[in-house]
Amino acid sequence: MKLSFFAQKTQLIRQKFTEYWHLFNQWFINTPERAILDAYQAAEAIQKIEIEQFNGQKISPELANYTENVMSYWQGNLNRNLTTIKVRLAEFNLGSTFINTSDSSILEKLKFIDEVIARYTPRDGSIFEPLPINPNPVQKLSNLPDKDVTNSAPTIQKTGVIPRSIGITINKITQDFAPKAEEEFVKKYRISRNRTRRAIKFLLLLIIVPLLTQHFSKILLIHPLVENFRIENKTQIFLNSEMEEAALKELTNFEKQLKFESLLLPAPEILPEKIEAKLKNKVREIAAEFTYKSSNAISNVFADVISLVAFAIVIAFSKKDIIFVKYFLDQIIYGLSDSAKAFLIILFTDIFVGFHSPHGWEILLEAVAEHLGLPASRNGIFLFIATFPVILNTIFKYWIFRYLSRLSPSALATLKEMDE
Repeated sequence: MKLSFFAQKTQLIRQKFTEYWHLFNQWFINTPERAILDAYQAAEAIQKIEIEQFNGQKISPELANYTENVMSYWQGNLNRNLTTIKVRLAEFNLGSTFINTSDSSILEKLKFIDEVIARYTPRDGSIFEPLPINPNPVQKLSNLPDKDVTNSAPTIQKTGVIPRSIGITINKITQDFAPKAEEEFVKKYRISRNRTRRAIKFLLLLIIVPLLTQHFSKILLIHPLVENFRIENKTQIFLNSEMEEAALKELTNFEKQLKFESLLLPAPEILPEKIEAKLKNKVREIAAEFTYKSSNAISNVFADVISLVAFAIVIAFSKKDIIFVKYFLDQIIYGLSDSAKAFLIILFTDIFVGFHSPHGWEILLEAVAEHLGLPASRNGIFLFIATFPVILNTIFKYWIFRYLSRLSPSALATLKEMDE
């Protein structure tokens, strides 16, 4: 009865998988036409804005008399449509082998798209404008636009009658009392808030998507298939010797407990036949338990691979979000005080490469081995602990020597004082 149920369930899963596979093939074959249509519609949207709002010219603040908020709205529409064109053209090129190359309509659409994006393509071939600059002074100059690099790269500073710090203070006070100071402050605050929201959403996606993918793919697809396969082929119960030793230990403890209770209680002594029957029932329970654990470990391997694929897909389709995350982390790190930076560095290094870190690595590696159904080899764990933390320690020392001394010398001095 159980076998027929699993057979029906497996057949149903195979039918669903076949249907989804046919749908995926149909979707993939139609991808080039759908992609070129989306790109063409995005190009038409750009041309419509040019005709209605910029007198048929490119979308640029120099060619129209709009306020900053209105111009940022049109610029956002432009960037969104250019991003759609770039992504859809990449999809079109990926599946271009499935289309009819002699179709004149596709060639006309491609020609129209090239004419539109040519007006927004700089000399380097990129159709995207750079992100706003990180106001932090320690941001790398290579991330700034050319005009900002020219202004940011200081030449020989001229000394004047008034100290430079007083001039900076006067300029700051003047800027605070400027007519548009409040408007500029609100604008910068909104930009910073939007960046932070986007970065946090992306970080949550990086955590939630792989976890949900691993959980649901394991429960709905992989685990039923693995259990059915193991039942049909009558595979061994234990994946490794450690599982077998744990099962024998549990059975031995149960047998000793029965004998102890029969000798301790004033009730009549339990017959050997009853003890044997109880032991057989316990063996069946242990066998079912470890069969489930073995199937669960095998399912974890495949589900983890699928979750890694989902993680890679999120990364691949969110390259712009990675820039926002980097900006967000830079803001947090550079916003900390020198003592806080030194404290976090010491805490992080002591946890992973400190004197007590081997115990944490041992627990972590044993948990990973149990999750994947692998034997927790003591020699392998000790070899890992003897090499990997040492490599991490070397990397930390090199980073401190090479970068921290240049980015934040005061934090390095505080770190040395705290170590001493």
